[in-house]
Amino acid sequence: MDEPDPDPDPAGAAPPPGLRSLLPPREFLCSRKGQLLLAESVLSFIIFICYIASLAASFMMAPLLEFLLALFLFFAYASKLNEKFKGLYWPLADFLRCVTAAIIYFAISIAAVSKYGDGASKAAGVFGFIATIVFAIDFYITFNDLVTFLKQGSSDSPEGRKSE
Repeated sequence: MDEPDPDPDPAGAAPPPGLRSLLPPREFLCSRKGQLLLAESVLSFIIFICYIASLAASFMMAPLLEFLLALFLFFAYASKLNEKFKGLYWPLADFLRCVTAAIIYFAISIAAVSKYGDGASKAAGVFGFIATIVFAIDFYITFNDLVTFLKQGSSDSPEGRKSE
């Protein structure tokens, strides 16, 4: 009457997909781009929280937008949307995002540190300067990728093929 239950998880079977399927792949998390996007997302969220708790609450929109954009790009690159949607040149969009974020974070960090005296504003300013450095590193790396792409593109131009 009592039959032994079959083993629900045989040794060769993969675990069923669950919340783990929402996580980005490990190789992307270990890549330089994945780590930069993760750092940008975390720093932007921390700065957003600091601005909410400070007297400089008028600056909270910039870190919120940067957090959402960095988070979107993090999951877009992790799920390889950049390979599926070729209509958008992803490195150029990422470069423009990083340049504008570095400039905006630098400007609002100076304003937060110099104009407001509360601790949360000072903390947001310090984290903003750190975020400026992280975004600057990201746009430098992305710029080098753009230059490499443009050099490859110029060798494939019609003028280059006419001379052959």
